Amino acid sequence: MRSLSSISGDCWSGSKVGAFLGGVLAAVSLMLGVAFFREYIRRLSTASRGKQITRRLLSQTSCTVATFSLKNVERATSNFAGTSVLGAGAYSTVYVGKLSNAGLVAIKRLKHDDVDLIINEIKLVSSVSHPNVVRLLGCCIESGEHILVYEFMPNGTLSQHLRRKRGDGLSWHARVSIAADVATAVAYLHTAVQPPIYHRDVKSSNILLDYDLRPKLADFGLATPAMVESSNASTVPQGTMGYVDPQCHCNFHLSDKCDVYSFGVVLVEMITAMKVVDFGRATSEVNLAALATDRIGKGMVEDIVDPFIKGDWDDRTRASVQEVAEVAFRCLAFYREARPSMAEVAEELERIRIEDRRSAVEKAR
Repeated sequence: MRSLSSISGDCWSGSKVGAFLGGVLAAVSLMLGVAFFREYIRRLSTASRGKQITRRLLSQTSCTVATFSLKNVERATSNFAGTSVLGAGAYSTVYVGKLSNAGLVAIKRLKHDDVDLIINEIKLVSSVSHPNVVRLLGCCIESGEHILVYEFMPNGTLSQHLRRKRGDGLSWHARVSIAADVATAVAYLHTAVQPPIYHRDVKSSNILLDYDLRPKLADFGLATPAMVESSNASTVPQGTMGYVDPQCHCNFHLSDKCDVYSFGVVLVEMITAMKVVDFGRATSEVNLAALATDRIGKGMVEDIVDPFIKGDWDDRTRASVQEVAEVAFRCLAFYREARPSMAEVAEELERIRIEDRRSAVEKAR
């Protein structure tokens, strides 16, 4: 028979265990409550920040920018699935998606949270209206995500076609037509928009193509409006290796001629289909611009012409390639004062395109 003291001891021990467990549960509940509260505050803060950015955006742009919910964007991209990726860069990943009210779209998911850069890109692209500049359809700034929604270009990039990663190869006629259209778009940014816009990242992978190989200039992430005192404007060189104006590294002065230089590199890509930077080439020829200016300057442009073009080689094609090479040579001049304006480049390329078409019609007779 158990004594009263042993029974009392067991009860006391049980009450201590119960008190201990109760304390643990209370502590866990408190910690969970704090965690949930902090997450709730974080989400409120993020949502508030997104609304602040949106309000700031709408107050700074003269046109209406459509907004898409994150839920719809996630659904459109299968929750940003790898199979939906169109391309990725240092600043963003681009997905293809289907939005119920917009059809197929290109969804650019930014990797940075620099509000000024986000607003800058939206303001600049939404202020531009040109058939050869990609259209911004809207944005999504929600739950820490910064997303831009653009029209979808189904035929990939010029770079993919030149490298034979897409399509069956571009004819010389198609290349000249693409070059003329893109030159017109860049000239428009420099002369028809106030203040003028410097793209700062003109390259073959930022030239998108539709089903009919009509081009549109994309990616305004580095674009900037020209300052009134542009001759004194200073900025850190930005862009893609091989396309950046070498004078930017010398004086940090930004001008329209920076885009002219980059476009000159694109013209050389169209002629050669070579990589812009290739460490497999001789040291003096790693940079395609250096290689091209050397050959063009020596009258040896045919040595670097894409073999695919030579499959349709005739007198007019030879003359056309030489003329485009001369335009590229002028664009790649080291001193900016020696480079043509984009308006001059566009005019010359349009002349070449018209002459090519006239020659093709005569040849078909």
